[in-house]
Amino acid sequence: MGARVKWVLPEYIEDILPAEAMRIERLRRGILDLFFEKNYELVMPPLLEYMDSLLTGTGHDLELRTFKVVDQLSGRMMGVRADITPQVARIDAHLLNRKGVTRLCYCGSVLHTRPAGPAATREPIQIGAELYGDAGVEADLEILQLLCEALELAGVRNARVDIGHVAVFRAIAQAAEVGAELEGQLFEALQKKDLPALKELTKKINSKTREALLLLPELYGGAEVLDAAEKKLPKLPELTRALGTLRKLAKACRLPAGFDLAELRGYHYHTGVVFDAYCDNVSGAASQPIARGGRYDEVGKAFGRARPATGFSIDLRNLAGAVK
Repeated sequence: MGARVKWVLPEYIEDILPAEAMRIERLRRGILDLFFEKNYELVMPPLLEYMDSLLTGTGHDLELRTFKVVDQLSGRMMGVRADITPQVARIDAHLLNRKGVTRLCYCGSVLHTRPAGPAATREPIQIGAELYGDAGVEADLEILQLLCEALELAGVRNARVDIGHVAVFRAIAQAAEVGAELEGQLFEALQKKDLPALKELTKKINSKTREALLLLPELYGGAEVLDAAEKKLPKLPELTRALGTLRKLAKACRLPAGFDLAELRGYHYHTGVVFDAYCDNVSGAASQPIARGGRYDEVGKAFGRARPATGFSIDLRNLAGAVK
C-alpha cells in the first residue's frame, strides 16, 4: 500500500480558493453594509459555547447537527455552533439587555455534523439579521424586505420566497385538543405531506378538524391559497390573524411569493411566520433554500427574558455559488 495521503480533508469540508473567496468577501461586505444602512449592529458570537447555553430553546434538530467536545478547562460539554441565531438571541437577552427594539446582524462560519444536502458543505458561512422587541407584523415585514434587498444586491437569478405560518396548524391542533403525542405525529405527517398517514392519524378526530388537517397539504401556491384557506379552514381567531399576516407579507414582498400552509419547519422553535428563499444555481439543487427565516419569540423566553424576535440567515457560500 502506498503512503497515506495526509492532506486530504474530511468529507464535505473544502478549502475556499481565491476566485470563490473573493466572491464571498464581496458579498459579505455588500450585505453587511446594507444591514448597517438599516441600523443593524454587528455582533460576533464565539465559535464554541457550553451545550446548555448553545442549544437553549432550539429543539432536538439542532442538537443532532452540533459537534460536541469536552472542555479541557472545566470538564463540561461544549458545542461548535451549528447556527448563530440562538447565540444572537442570548446576546440580546443577557448582554445587551435593552428595552425596546434592538437590531443585530452577524456573519461567521458554522459547522454541521452532516451536510444539509448531497452538494452541501458541512461548514457554511452564515450571514443574517435579527430584530428583537417588536411583536407586530411590521417587524416581519421589515425582515422580509431586508432579505429581498440583500438578494437583489447579490444579483441572484429568479429569486422567490415561500412563506408559511406555524400558527395555522397549531390553532387547528389546539382547538381539537389533541394530545402532545398525536400533535407530534400529525406534524411529522404534514412535513412529509404523507396523506395516507395523515388520514390514518385523523380517524378519531372530529370531522371538521379532520377536514381542515387533510386540506393543509393542498394549500400550496400563490395568493389564491390564502383565499381558499379563509373559506375552507375553521374560523379560529389565531388562524385568522395568521392569514391576515400572510396577506400583508404577500403585498409587501419585493420578490415573487408563494405560500405553503403545511410548512412547519422549526415548528418547536418558530412561533409565527416562516419563510424560505430560493434562486437558480444553488449547489446544483433547486430545492435547497438560499436563505431561511421567521419569527421565534419563544427563544428569548427560554433565555429567561421573553423578547419577540424575527430574523433570517443566508448561506453565503451557496449565495456566492449562485451568482458565479
